[in-house]
Amino acid sequence: MDNRKINIAAVALGTALLFSLQACQQNGESAAADFSFASSHLPTDTLNVGFLAINGVYNSELMAPFDVFQHTVFHTTPGMKTFIVSPTHEPIKTFEGIRIIPDFSFEDTPTIDVLVVPSTEHNMDTDLQDSVLIEFVKEKGSQAKFIMSLCDGAFLLAKAGLLDEVKCTTFPSDIARFKETFPHLNVQEGYSFVHDGKAITSSGGAKSYDPAMYLVEYLYGDKVARGIGGGLVIDWRLEEVKHLR
Repeated sequence: MDNRKINIAAVALGTALLFSLQACQQNGESAAADFSFASSHLPTDTLNVGFLAINGVYNSELMAPFDVFQHTVFHTTPGMKTFIVSPTHEPIKTFEGIRIIPDFSFEDTPTIDVLVVPSTEHNMDTDLQDSVLIEFVKEKGSQAKFIMSLCDGAFLLAKAGLLDEVKCTTFPSDIARFKETFPHLNVQEGYSFVHDGKAITSSGGAKSYDPAMYLVEYLYGDKVARGIGGGLVIDWRLEEVKHLR
């Protein structure tokens, strides 16, 4: 074989290898994208989403994720079943003054697949001394598929020992106190939410929609998330939300 034929063969082989490599990269990228947010996490049954609400709970941290998760029933089947749990069946009052009648008490709460712990007025002090409350969080959180805190709800998850092995966050101005109260935790700053293992902790406030929208996309895909976002007038783009996972 002369040199010209050798060169042509080498070019042809190199081109074939290049196309093969590109195809492998594209397939790998597609697989990674599918693994991140697609059918790999799609629930086959209705998920029970229990919201822990006690006196002094903040409206935004309770209502924002409740709205998002409840709206799944309009966009996918099976969706989520949302309900509010309190120590008793007695009405509670939010920090802002709204009266709420709980769906369940600690005594008759059904299985919880997603435990949501919104921030409450005394999450950083007296609530941490409430052994019944902490034991409930520990028991239901340990059994749940996911646990989510909004703002200072992270203090309850931490007190229950549910954040010991994961990265986590809380309300920005309470980060220092969070670290001081639980010095063993791997606390992250500057994120709307942090997802590690089954724990999703968040900064709360107006950002309380973010972790809920994220979990919807994680479980049901971006089409469902966009549908819910459209219904709630949320311009949802995960890539624009500063988060850690």
